[in-house]
Amino acid sequence: MEKTLEGKVALVAGASRGAGRGIAVELGAAGATVYCSARSTRAQRSEQNLPETIEETAELVTAAGGTGIAVQTDHLVPEQVQALVDRIDTEQGRLDVLVNDIWGGELLFAWEDKLWEHSLEKGLRILRLAIDTHIITSHFALPLLLRQPGGLVVEMTDGTADYNATHYRVSFFYDLAKSSVLRMAFAQAQELAPHRATAVALTPGWLRSELMLNHFGVTEENWRDALTTVPHFAISETPRYVGRAVAALAADADVARWNGQSLSSGQLAQVYRFTDLDGSRPDAWRYLVEVQDAGKPADVTGYR
Repeated sequence: MEKTLEGKVALVAGASRGAGRGIAVELGAAGATVYCSARSTRAQRSEQNLPETIEETAELVTAAGGTGIAVQTDHLVPEQVQALVDRIDTEQGRLDVLVNDIWGGELLFAWEDKLWEHSLEKGLRILRLAIDTHIITSHFALPLLLRQPGGLVVEMTDGTADYNATHYRVSFFYDLAKSSVLRMAFAQAQELAPHRATAVALTPGWLRSELMLNHFGVTEENWRDALTTVPHFAISETPRYVGRAVAALAADADVARWNGQSLSSGQLAQVYRFTDLDGSRPDAWRYLVEVQDAGKPADVTGYR
């Protein structure tokens, strides 16, 4: 891959797995130095108790052609986030890309419970993990990012602004969490623009994350076996696809044209002409509206 981001420094907050890992690896493939932060390390797992770690992500970044640096950080603890940013400042003296992908709420929300039925403790924890973490991280990282013009902030969420505005997203707490991130990107965009920096919201499509593959009892190698029970899963994409979207944004000298917008991996693939690992360009959000939500049989023809 062309080293379009050589000399650039990125922080991917929430890089242990899923979209965060895919983004970190693709930034590395473009030549960036990538700080990979999260709670899960080989020595200590987060409350989710999942096996993926930031050390593994950092090693993948380096293997892809960049420099991966793992830093254990709880992004709910301001002192830890400040220490992380101070380390980046000391070691690099700059920050060009901030990706707020912190989440960690997958195992906390109940798919069927209504607001009055849902565990209040878990619901409020979801909001802290999804919203407070992003605010805390941007608060400490933005002064470093703004030292040079052209900085990019990517707020990772689930769903585009148009889709989430008219669709209920799974449960009260999940819906609120993902919609709040969209607004955070918009708000940061207003404050960053005068400083020649850009903020966007970005969503992958139906992500073949480690957790999703495990949920369907498949691997990346045989993921199509899940189509017998979940046929619309045919539109799914790897985490590297949205990673390539971030790398493309970070390398775009005219990235400010996207400031404040809600973007998707499939949308940006059409503009920047990158593909997923299999050479396709899945456009999940258009597919969801035109095929899945319309009650049509699964058919990805023209959508990937």
